Amino acid sequence: MEPGKPGLAAVVEEFGPEVLAADGTLDRAALGRIVFALPERRKRLEAILHPPILAEQDRLIAEAFARDPDAIVVVDAALMIESGGYKRFDKLIVVHCDPETQIARLMRRNGLSRDEALARVAAQMPQAEKLRYADFTIDTSGTLDDTRRNTEAVWAELVRLRG
Repeated sequence: MEPGKPGLAAVVEEFGPEVLAADGTLDRAALGRIVFALPERRKRLEAILHPPILAEQDRLIAEAFARDPDAIVVVDAALMIESGGYKRFDKLIVVHCDPETQIARLMRRNGLSRDEALARVAAQMPQAEKLRYADFTIDTSGTLDDTRRNTEAVWAELVRLRG
């Protein structure tokens, strides 16, 4: 999604120049207003972006395994379950938090009103449903230290399973 890259060009072609900031970068807030207001527009964005994202993931994963055949690769992707992309991997870690924390973080990070944040959350698969797919979970509702401990425990189990 960088200037001069095919992904950004395809998004601008589909959604118009209003999704660009003055400096030519993606205006994520403007694009978000479009795709979270109309589900069919969000699906179109996903159709544009998922193929190149998957190709880049595959390239990076292949590089990691070329360097170390026993590597553990972690892919951070928001729509891993919804897209079916999780099926490409041996294990799925679902990172989650309590709903109020999720809304507050979204409002703070993206400068959204509560209603806008609620609409974005409503457009996603509910966290409770995502948790049913998980091999491991990391709850980020607590402190950073709590999250770090949980993450380290999941990592230790992945290392153990690797053999």
